[in-house]
Amino acid sequence: MPRIAEAKPTEFKLYSPGAKKVVVSGSFNKWDTKKLLAKKDSKGTWSAKVALKPGRYEYKFIVDGNWINDPHCTSCVANSLGSHNCVVEVK
Repeated sequence: MPRIAEAKPTEFKLYSPGAKKVVVSGSFNKWDTKKLLAKKDSKGTWSAKVALKPGRYEYKFIVDGNWINDPHCTSCVANSLGSHNCVVEVK
């Protein structure tokens, strides 16, 4: 019987000390623009954790209403809007 893959905590981080609100939106949450709200630490780094099953997911950050890519992401794919989405692989 195949083992069911367990969801793993996956953290998204973005350094943006001047931001007022940061949301992580992606294929794992149907590109929801409100649900996965990041929290800011005292140094200006925003982070959000979500449990993801193994697979490949596309995502972006929404910083004060502006969609931006993760500057630390090494893998991006073109999207239907003429820009790119970041890719995270959960093993």
